[in-house]
Amino acid sequence: MNTKVTIAGVEFKNPVMTGSGTFGSGMEYSEFVDLNKLGAVVTKGVANVPWPGNPIPRVAEVYGGMLNAIGLQNPGIDVFMERDIPFLKQFDTKIIVNVCGKTVEDYLEVVEKLGDADVDMLEINVSCPNVKEGAIAFGQKAEALYDITSRIKEKAKQPIIMKLSPNVTSIAEMAKAAEAAGADAISLINTITGMKIDIHKRAFVLANKTGGMSGPAIKPIAVRMVYECANAVKIPIIGMGGIQNAEDAVEFLMAGATGVAVGAMNFINPYATCQVAEGIEDYMRKYHIEDIHEIIGCVK
Repeated sequence: MNTKVTIAGVEFKNPVMTGSGTFGSGMEYSEFVDLNKLGAVVTKGVANVPWPGNPIPRVAEVYGGMLNAIGLQNPGIDVFMERDIPFLKQFDTKIIVNVCGKTVEDYLEVVEKLGDADVDMLEINVSCPNVKEGAIAFGQKAEALYDITSRIKEKAKQPIIMKLSPNVTSIAEMAKAAEAAGADAISLINTITGMKIDIHKRAFVLANKTGGMSGPAIKPIAVRMVYECANAVKIPIIGMGGIQNAEDAVEFLMAGATGVAVGAMNFINPYATCQVAEGIEDYMRKYHIEDIHEIIGCVK
């Protein structure tokens, strides 16, 4: 039974990886999860300098998921390279570094520093607010997405995955812009912008007012968007958004994703990623599927 998939020339033992921002760099989870069983660990977003993140409260539970406005708190690229990469190199799994920034130059600085690092791919978080464009996210305008993708592609030594925002009119248009600019793959969906109000305090629950919605409630939207992108571009897709179990992951694969990432579920069940990987194998056995590529994009 073959569960191996290849994305932009990088071979993964299975399609299951972690959703950026939900797993740190695996240190906290390594006592629960055998990282060797995962296709890849996708790290939390890393910036050129340490980011303190947003004021608290910055997480709220909502029906069918959660809102977060962490603000990409991270220790910066220098600490990450010194501490996190050596930790992850102990395991037989691929390393995908999520990169964030406030200007194109911020991203490029991180990408260049990672050029000689022993990591497999870079996932570019274009849902960050672009400070030069009035805080509109890089991933919300096709021209801005094309520009940042092409400039990163010029500098990057590893294959790049552009992580698309669902907060757009046409996700297929964004996928095409990323592909045209040279992206090696795309991942989607990032969180959907949401809000929660405390009716007793007559106040916003999150200090930031809005936050990113993730969890099971967004899965049907995510599956639809992955399907639309799979039919719009030829580059590989990593699908995510509300995956709780193997059945959810298989849906994304059938919609056209080559890889899948488990995000918010890690907070509820730290064993989720391994269970999804094992569950995909169980599904393949049940339906006598010899090769995972039999189901990738099988729904037309």
